[in-house]
Amino acid sequence: MEIRNLGTDLPYESGLALQQELLAERLAGSRPDTLLLLEHAPVYTIGRTRDQSSLREPSHLPYPVHEISRGGQATYHGPGQLVGYPIIDLRAFGKDLHQYLRALELSLVAFCQHHGVAAHQREGLTGIWREERKLASIGVGVSKWITYHGFALNLRPESLGPFEAITPCGLSGVRMTCLANEGAPPLDLATAARSYPDFLSQELAKLPS
Repeated sequence: MEIRNLGTDLPYESGLALQQELLAERLAGSRPDTLLLLEHAPVYTIGRTRDQSSLREPSHLPYPVHEISRGGQATYHGPGQLVGYPIIDLRAFGKDLHQYLRALELSLVAFCQHHGVAAHQREGLTGIWREERKLASIGVGVSKWITYHGFALNLRPESLGPFEAITPCGLSGVRMTCLANEGAPPLDLATAARSYPDFLSQELAKLPS
């Protein structure tokens, strides 16, 4: 798998355009599976759904909103997060989107545990958690079994405030948290991007071929 660290403050449009370019190349067989790791400039996103109530008052939000072709309700991307976009051919991993989502969750759980936080999955809810607090959001898209979009893991406290303007992932009353608030040392993008890929590779290796 090719790993690309795109750095901090990446405009959402730039990240989306690159995903689409790499998706087309993966579909054509001209590139390997690729993992993009980055930190976005502040932005809200929501999946294509008639119910956009999770945005609450879109005209009052402090940052732009993008409607995109992933599953799920509203979320926030910005400084203090590790965002990951795996461009992966699921034909090599059993053509099972459900199992892929669980592999993403487990890779993030292992990453958090590596940095001292006992994170976990929750039955019936996509993402990862620390007790009742949500650490990471996941929303993926698939085109002809090639994945795109991915996850956002909250690393530091500056990632949390903008969530208060929305209903994160449409879950009323959910409280967002970050690794630093749960006892991990403050992680920057470079450090997180170096350690995360091995955990994803380990979980993908467990999927059926």
